[in-house]
Amino acid sequence: NYVLFIPVFFILVLSHIVRALRWRILIEPMGYKISTPNTFFAVMIGYMANMAVPRLGEVLKCTLLARYEKVPAEKIIGTMVAERAIDALSLGIVFLLALVFQFNVVIAAYHELQILMAGKPNESMSQTKLIILLSIVIVFLLITIWMFVTKRFQKIFTAIKKIIKGVWEGLISTTKLRQKKLFFLYSFLIWFLYLSGTWIGFYATKGTVGLGIDAALSCLAFASIGMIITPGGIGAYAALIAITLSLQIPSIPNAIGYANGTLQWFAQCIIVLVVGFICMALLPWYNKKKA
Repeated sequence: NYVLFIPVFFILVLSHIVRALRWRILIEPMGYKISTPNTFFAVMIGYMANMAVPRLGEVLKCTLLARYEKVPAEKIIGTMVAERAIDALSLGIVFLLALVFQFNVVIAAYHELQILMAGKPNESMSQTKLIILLSIVIVFLLITIWMFVTKRFQKIFTAIKKIIKGVWEGLISTTKLRQKKLFFLYSFLIWFLYLSGTWIGFYATKGTVGLGIDAALSCLAFASIGMIITPGGIGAYAALIAITLSLQIPSIPNAIGYANGTLQWFAQCIIVLVVGFICMALLPWYNKKKA
């Protein structure tokens, strides 16, 4: 039932808006009052970039916000690191709640995930990667020696020190929040909206209709892992939802689980691409108009 993805679309867009509002609260203690539209545009463009190159979006959204809001990039990066730490903590809470309500399902899904990961070839120390790593180390050493010889090390050191100081200032912004209650409310809302979108998504395929919030909680927990282990969650997101659904109701065919997982993943991708491209067009226009 594709019609059900219309409310999912609005729910997920709302979650991104709330994320932008929360990011503003993180930046505020450093003395910068940034606009909500620019923050939202940066968030969506960042998500879109992450689909192409993992973690590129984190750098890009910080760069865009720094450019258009005249905030030092290193400070923005610090708040982004803090936000990711909060997301990791929130995901941990989601897993704990899933364990409370669906202990057997979560443990079984965890074992399935281990099997899935063990089946992937480990190429971390392949010859090519080892050569690349050694080349990077050699280049780094040569640059360091050159800086000492040309007496440019002090300038570089001062610049690095400034960057580290800015990142640290952004990182500790969580300890100086002026709107703590609102910050925690936004953090709760983000994951509540994710959960709502996952639950409504169950009604899009036969066989998953009628599954409760507890099932959505388990699926959300493992699907979030899927978004981390592969770029944009390609393959892993649908696979982990399929595994978790098969443990909810053993009679659910594997194809139905994959279909539901793929549809939910596809809905998120479409939202990110459509809204991301719109934001990319609006960002320069909005700032030109504001200027």
